Amino acid sequence: MYRYDQFDRDFVDARVAQFRDQVERRVSGELSEDNFKPIRLQNGVYLQLHAYMLRVAVPYGTLNSAQMRMLAHIARKYDRGYGHFTTRQNIQYNWPTLSDIPDILEDLASVEMHAIQTSGNCIRNVTADHFAGAAGDEVADPRPYAEILRQWSTVHPEFLFLPRKFKIAVVGSDKDRAAMQFHDIGLQVRRNDEGQLGLRVFVGGGMGRTPMIAKLVRDFLPEADVLAYCEAILRVYNTYGRRDNKYKARIKILVHETGIDVLRKDIEAEFERIRGGVLDLPQADRDDIAAYFAEPDFEQLPAQSETFETAIAGDKSFARWAAQNVHAHKRDGYGIVTIAIKGTGEAPGDATDAQMEVMADLGERYSFDELRVSHEQNVVLPHVKLDDLPAVYAALLEAELAASNAGLITDMIACPGLDYCALATARSIPVAQELSQRFADLDRQKEIGELKLKISGCINACGHHHAGNIGILGLDRRGVENYQITLGGSGDETAAVGEIVGPGFGAEEIGDAVETLVATYLGLRLTDDETFLQAYRRVGAAPFKAALYPAKEAA
Repeated sequence: MYRYDQFDRDFVDARVAQFRDQVERRVSGELSEDNFKPIRLQNGVYLQLHAYMLRVAVPYGTLNSAQMRMLAHIARKYDRGYGHFTTRQNIQYNWPTLSDIPDILEDLASVEMHAIQTSGNCIRNVTADHFAGAAGDEVADPRPYAEILRQWSTVHPEFLFLPRKFKIAVVGSDKDRAAMQFHDIGLQVRRNDEGQLGLRVFVGGGMGRTPMIAKLVRDFLPEADVLAYCEAILRVYNTYGRRDNKYKARIKILVHETGIDVLRKDIEAEFERIRGGVLDLPQADRDDIAAYFAEPDFEQLPAQSETFETAIAGDKSFARWAAQNVHAHKRDGYGIVTIAIKGTGEAPGDATDAQMEVMADLGERYSFDELRVSHEQNVVLPHVKLDDLPAVYAALLEAELAASNAGLITDMIACPGLDYCALATARSIPVAQELSQRFADLDRQKEIGELKLKISGCINACGHHHAGNIGILGLDRRGVENYQITLGGSGDETAAVGEIVGPGFGAEEIGDAVETLVATYLGLRLTDDETFLQAYRRVGAAPFKAALYPAKEAA
């Protein structure tokens, strides 16, 4: 895990002091809200429906136990006892008072955290695969590249006021666990035919009102050139990206209107012009960064654990949790644990201060003092011995964090929606709560199998509904909440934008509509192993539309 050097500490401390002065001037009335807005956005502070909201950066989703405990402390002291883990691997607090935020930032700085560039038209928090460094299928750990990009992009003077916000994701395997192709820049670590490490580069993905899948712009980029190539992309975007219409200002629109072939020529020309010099990444520097992400001191363990197998045989609930929430690790005798922050009837991604304390303790004791935040609003313990899994499960069960639903229908994504967000047009949380209660039965969830359900409260798509196998978008129809359904979306390596299936449903109808979709899928799948997405891709939208709108189909 990357640790601050003296420059980092001095920089963040100075930024906190500067913002403290700016907040005091805002509270006194010396600064108007219009003048204060760009300042607060640069420090992760939003003004929502009822209060200010603070979004804290968790770079590439990695944090240690001390940092998780600090997040718990902030929730307890400055908020209402909880925090909300987001789809950009960050955490946000919905109820801080403005005058307290400088103290929060000072507390964060004490554990090497901050809120810089978690908002505004800049390069946002760089995200990565939450299984990085633990998954057996990765070519290389993507986090060193994410850290290099974080250092390069932080207060980059040329890219602080882009046409619109800009998002980068890095994955280290053929399996995309970071929705990379829905990012402005997506980077995939790979080796060329000579065995050299480099990156495949995608550009122009995004969600929002105009969802698009990123286009491949470079099949292999030597790793030494990652900064120069990303800078070339940003410069081209900053030059040609539209500023006359914020809805058409993302790089995805530039890619769409210009064409990837034309844009590739511009990027390559700029890359050739600026490569080398300070943007060159010498091997020694790459090695220094990679050293921060060296493997933990793993023990040499057998592939099988008698303790683990005995617990599975003797405890049905533990066996169910282990089968669903424990994933294969690259080292024998270890597993990757997904803590699903999706209790029945709870808001997805919300964790209490007490739950964060428990997760911090588990990370420190059982996972080499390391935790991850996933873009699916869960928390991951990346390196847990199989022998320790029964103890981890017992602690999670006591903390009401032992939901055995990772990857199932109740492991849904949902944005805060109209309960908090000033941009939202409908509520997301009540819909998520109702659906989690409808499908709470674990046997039923297991029968349904893998299904990505994602809910957004407006067209900005913070709930990633475009990438949901079942996506739900809340809209305002003449003052009434109306929920539009999309089907067939995917945020993995087979990325796809969901298809709108027809007219929306009222708040009292959307639960029944999802039930209908699930029943239709169960009735048409060929085998018990065929997932919802596989079935949808095989048969198309027609049978689902017929089930949702029987009167229309009959007519």
